[in-house]
Amino acid sequence: MSGKMLMLILDGIGDRSVEELDGKTPLEAAETPHLDSFAEEGQNGLMDTIAPGIRPGSDTGHLSLLGYDPYEVYSGRGPFEAAGIGMELAPDDVAFRCNFATLEDGKVVDRRAGRIKEDTEELAEAIRDIDIGVDFEFEKAVEHRCVLVLKGEGLGGDVTDVDPHEIDTEFHEAAPMVDSEENRRTAELLNEFVEKTADVLSDHPVNRKREGDGKLPANVILPRGGGKVPDMDDLDSKHGLDAGAVSGIPLVRGVCALAGMDILEVEEATGGLDTDPDSIIEAVVGSIKDHDLMMVNIKGCDLSGHDGLPGQKVDFIEKLDSSVAKLKELEDVYIAITGDHSTPVTIQDHSGDPLPLTIWGEDVRVDDIDEFNERACSKGAINRIKGGDLLNILKDLADLTEKFGA
Repeated sequence: MSGKMLMLILDGIGDRSVEELDGKTPLEAAETPHLDSFAEEGQNGLMDTIAPGIRPGSDTGHLSLLGYDPYEVYSGRGPFEAAGIGMELAPDDVAFRCNFATLEDGKVVDRRAGRIKEDTEELAEAIRDIDIGVDFEFEKAVEHRCVLVLKGEGLGGDVTDVDPHEIDTEFHEAAPMVDSEENRRTAELLNEFVEKTADVLSDHPVNRKREGDGKLPANVILPRGGGKVPDMDDLDSKHGLDAGAVSGIPLVRGVCALAGMDILEVEEATGGLDTDPDSIIEAVVGSIKDHDLMMVNIKGCDLSGHDGLPGQKVDFIEKLDSSVAKLKELEDVYIAITGDHSTPVTIQDHSGDPLPLTIWGEDVRVDDIDEFNERACSKGAINRIKGGDLLNILKDLADLTEKFGA
């Protein structure tokens, strides 16, 4: 009888030694009895989501974990973000992931506008009235995130980011990465759009109120990660799998949607530090019977890593640890617990550091490891694999693979 498979992806879980934690990583410093029990009863190792030393994005990381070669199918972050919030994309459309950001004296002083959460729909409505000479769609996503889709023929998807990816600097002008009439046209339209968002938002009532309340205004839109819809087979065609996914992050939902996975709606999966791991795990336990594979992304550690807050990361790890014990109630399920990338608090960004990996389930070859963390898992029996290997390993354990050869 074939088994089920579950990938529990703890977003940004990996880290480096932190001085404030006496040289431990947040995962080592946290009290994690339930994660440790999975490690003790399972098989452990390290995983490079893409390859050693390669810093994965959340999109390319999840593509690799689902068995896709991101070097072949990745066309930019925008299309995945658009798909993740339910936007329909035509083949000629170009999508961009964007941020509501704060501009002051011509410089970007905060790329997330103080992590704005409220009134972004009112700002989006004002932006939709902008005229740049072509049709476009603009939608808010989670918190400071939003999506722009330029529509029509004659557009290219290979343009540079407007978002400078750092503060106290001017935003960039978009330019073609590959010189063509289509890419030049997209770059010109994008630059016009950004300038007009600054005009429209600078005196918007929402921003006047925010400034009056001592908050940063969301007075410019910074696009990045432009691209067209990638050409990728779904998981049913590629692996013969009926797959489902849970994530509070539009980007991850978009990767899973374009892979043909069922997206489960869990209201408490917010994509923020207030996300509720208990509700997420309950949803998984209730729905995995209907799928061969479930991918579950729990966001939280990544946010603390980006903000450089080791104590907050420890707290969130302990919060999610208390939720995972319920997964042991599942029968005939092979569970992989890992991350999509490391987000060390010391660098406040994704890194190429390998991730801890535990695989748990009936008849798994148990090794001698009894803790789930970076250093402990490095001594496990799995050794060190790439993210693109994980699905094949789980499929083999679940007896869902075809024999290669006679």
